[in-house]
Amino acid sequence: MNLKIIISLISLGLFASSASATEYIYRDMMANTLPSAQCQTHDKAAEAAQKNYTLDRFSKKVCQTQGYGWHLDETQAIGETVCTPCPDKPQLQTCFQKDVTVSCKRIKPGTVGMLPGKG
Repeated sequence: MNLKIIISLISLGLFASSASATEYIYRDMMANTLPSAQCQTHDKAAEAAQKNYTLDRFSKKVCQTQGYGWHLDETQAIGETVCTPCPDKPQLQTCFQKDVTVSCKRIKPGTVGMLPGKG
């Protein structure tokens, strides 16, 4: 009985194919965030433009606009803060981040996880 178990385990080990690592396609992109909807003082507007929540949400959207399967790998640089005065209240401003650099990735077609029954 033990011999049959040992033989079957050895045969499974010989004939089982090892799964290869998933390969990714990477794309680095640069874009600007949208300015805030509210007019605020310079300090508050700049702080709102640099919030982690705002940058993370924007970075994910940039990658998702590339098409199906693209998602954020990492935010490489947050760029610089640019502020413009509001047209009706010149003492208040809206700010955005210029030249935010993100790295997007998606699974390479034909690798593990893309074709049913293969890989």
